[in-house]
Amino acid sequence: SEQLFVEMADVMATEGWRDAGYEFVCIDDCWMAPTRDKQGRLRADPKRFPSGIRKLADYVHSKGLKLGIYGDVGNKTCAGFPGSYNHYDLDAQTFASWGVDLLKFDGCNSGSLELLAEGYRRMSVALNRTGRSIVYSCEWPFYLRPVQQPNYTEIKQYCNHWRNFFDVYDSWSSIKSILDWTALHQDSIVKIAGPGGWNDPDMVSIFVFLSQLVIGNFGLSWDQAVTQMAMWAIMAAPLFMSNDLRHISPEAKWLLQNKEVIAINQDALGKQGYRITKDKNFELWERPLSGQAYAVAVLNQQEIGGPQNFTFSLSFLGNGLACNPACSVQQVLPASRDWGVYSWVSSLSVEVNPTGTVLLKI
Repeated sequence: SEQLFVEMADVMATEGWRDAGYEFVCIDDCWMAPTRDKQGRLRADPKRFPSGIRKLADYVHSKGLKLGIYGDVGNKTCAGFPGSYNHYDLDAQTFASWGVDLLKFDGCNSGSLELLAEGYRRMSVALNRTGRSIVYSCEWPFYLRPVQQPNYTEIKQYCNHWRNFFDVYDSWSSIKSILDWTALHQDSIVKIAGPGGWNDPDMVSIFVFLSQLVIGNFGLSWDQAVTQMAMWAIMAAPLFMSNDLRHISPEAKWLLQNKEVIAINQDALGKQGYRITKDKNFELWERPLSGQAYAVAVLNQQEIGGPQNFTFSLSFLGNGLACNPACSVQQVLPASRDWGVYSWVSSLSVEVNPTGTVLLKI
């Protein structure tokens, strides 16, 4: 209901979320009335959004935040509400007139891959035509992948970020499957990411929309929550939370608002990280950052037992350039700690808990 989004906007403005960089309050599927109005326009469910979306957007904007909304490229949304097929211009104009700042555009019920692609292109053009700055979040490659390899160059021309894989769930198996899929396909997806267009692995404990973070819910251990936050930062993922900010633990809040991690995630260079090696249960990932720095994640995929050590040479990072001739090492997660200065030929030994990650900045 609109009251839920009002309360979330209040918490985001007063509990440090906005100041940490979280700026969108996003509505997902099921916000609509079951039918369009007499002029063919989308309308909000009158019982759950009695004041309408325009008033909600005004309230969200008054808190220094932005409003996101949901639509679908096909005849119906995934939950069976009116889709935007044959209404792309009208719906874009409607969203702009309401003051919407982000559109998550799903791909259910599109009929064919040709219609799907045409719909995503047409809505992009329609959004730009409104003259309002609206972030465009697509599910285009996810719906293409079972049949054909997505053309990411084309997708980036039209979309600001795009989903590649299944919805994230509040479970370690879901987080692990997303990381495994990303590593498997990194040769095709990492190179396209950058300012203006991002791969979206879905929410981080931020379980409401897009690149969702599920931290702050119930299905992840502390080490697994650290892993999700660290790896979403390495992957340059949009950070969207799908959780109840009114009832979040201090630990989850600290993790989600961690300014060092968010700085890595939002690094101006905009390059996505990638896995550089896998050794039994350990994975080593790196992400080039501005200022010739690197973010490095050491992930322990083992699910039983105690902490284990992983040792690697610093000459392995950044094609040998990250630490040449020397570098400082700062641990960011699971806690902030200065490791000092190392030479190019040094090795690091990192102790990592099962299903945990140690995030470093080199």
